[in-house]
Amino acid sequence: MTILTSDEILEKLNRIEGWNLKDTHIQRIYKFKDFKQALGFILQVGILAELADHHPEIINVYNNVTLNLNTHSANGITQKDIDLAKEINTISI
Repeated sequence: MTILTSDEILEKLNRIEGWNLKDTHIQRIYKFKDFKQALGFILQVGILAELADHHPEIINVYNNVTLNLNTHSANGITQKDIDLAKEINTISI
């Protein structure tokens, strides 16, 4: 899998709401009403990730969820990360 350049990543992220380039991954931070709502979202992300065979780093503190995506096997950000970010954005929150 080909690692995307910083310019390619930024161009693609301009078309995906809420995601930003952060160090070696793309990131989106969500804030929910409460832990229950955050946990429901995490479950939906987990289903999409499993279907894509691509698993994000998920950080949850009460009602805050941070998602970090990068392709560990490629040691960088690839189209696989961009595709999963687009899928995650389809979740109703």
